[in-house]
Amino acid sequence: MAKIKFLLQSKSENSQIYIRVSISQYVSLKKKTGFSINPKDWSESNLPKQTKNENKTLSNNLKKLETFVLENLNKDLANSVLIDAYWLETQINNCFKRVVKTDTGLLINHIQYILDNSNTRKVRTNGGVKIGLSKETIKNYTVFKNIILEYQKTIKKQIQFIEITNTFVDKFTNWLVNTKKYSANTTGRELQILKTVCIDAEKNEIPVTPYSKTIQHFSESDKDRYIQTLSIDELDQIKNTNFTDVEQIKEFKIANPQLTKNLLLTPETLNNAQNWILIGCEIGQRGGDLLKITTENIRYKGGNMYLDIIQQKTNKSVTIGIIAPHVIDIIENDLPKEIPHQKLNNYVKVICKMAGIIEVVKGTKLNTETNRKELGKYPKYELIASHCFRRSFASNYYKKIPTAVLIGITGHSKESLFLAYINKREDKDANADLFMKFYEDLNKDKAPEMKVIKSGTNN
Repeated sequence: MAKIKFLLQSKSENSQIYIRVSISQYVSLKKKTGFSINPKDWSESNLPKQTKNENKTLSNNLKKLETFVLENLNKDLANSVLIDAYWLETQINNCFKRVVKTDTGLLINHIQYILDNSNTRKVRTNGGVKIGLSKETIKNYTVFKNIILEYQKTIKKQIQFIEITNTFVDKFTNWLVNTKKYSANTTGRELQILKTVCIDAEKNEIPVTPYSKTIQHFSESDKDRYIQTLSIDELDQIKNTNFTDVEQIKEFKIANPQLTKNLLLTPETLNNAQNWILIGCEIGQRGGDLLKITTENIRYKGGNMYLDIIQQKTNKSVTIGIIAPHVIDIIENDLPKEIPHQKLNNYVKVICKMAGIIEVVKGTKLNTETNRKELGKYPKYELIASHCFRRSFASNYYKKIPTAVLIGITGHSKESLFLAYINKREDKDANADLFMKFYEDLNKDKAPEMKVIKSGTNN
């Protein structure tokens, strides 16, 4: 059984009180408790003498710590948690709810500073400057903070900005890729946030290393990216699939228990999801914006239908002209009901399979056991989710509609990001061809001009 003892290691007037945890004959941990005492007030029972009120209070705090450490020791031993000096230091701080250093030079503290002031931070946008970080950005910083906390436990120390060198970043990257098994995209995103935090720290007059402002982040190469979209023909398959046969729905549910798990399959729920797919692939918006559409977003001008949306992620205001007859019909007569985002993703896979989108394709799919995406060959319906709607819109209309128009609808800030989004390289010939086509259209009604051609002689 583990034993706990408090002790002094000096005879100075303000001696630090240590806690020693003896787990076995060979394993013993020792750390400062953060409390101090005059050795004259220390008793042979290894606790403060009960002669003063402050000593009684100190004694109670040490007993509280003893109980806290023992309780967590037993619990963590049962869960195979590594018990070391870092673990003991954490228990001491958690027991008394202490902030482990308030030094602004600590990476974790500045991440928390950014989160604490998220609603007043200035963010540059195409339209100028806005106040407040988006929900998505706050989520990314929160995830990054948890990753850093976990990494600090691994290296058993708190990370200071002046330690963020090339060597540190290499080790951190290795841990993200080889220990956490993160993808190139996820690893690159965390390195990008690390760089952003370092730059922000320097703006707040916190010393950082020159290297920290030049950290290289990365993403998957084009050849390693497998983007899933629904083609015009596949969207026609979905549009033409009837979901009113109750018996057919029951048979599908029995035959596909995993795919339909926890889903209410009725003609109404399937028709609702079908309509979200058809609208989503025609307006080019993110899933979160798509699901918030109501009749208040719709307006008419000159007999045409327009959809006005303020994108949640970027706060951009975009307007989409709705011209596809089947989408106009859905919006006017059968506007789908909002459902949870994840629920829609589950229904989308059912809709696609019932519509016959079962071709085996290469792509990445989440392994629920490892919580990591794995590259492989899967039936296409398994890889389709609401984020594919926006890509489908962009891919289906690319080169048919001027890219600048598509960017205005999707909300991408520049063409390079748009092309990366649909995994296309800039086609300069296509741009030239498009220019010539528009030029011809502009001048097709003009009368031909007569030209005087010299014969080459003066006669």
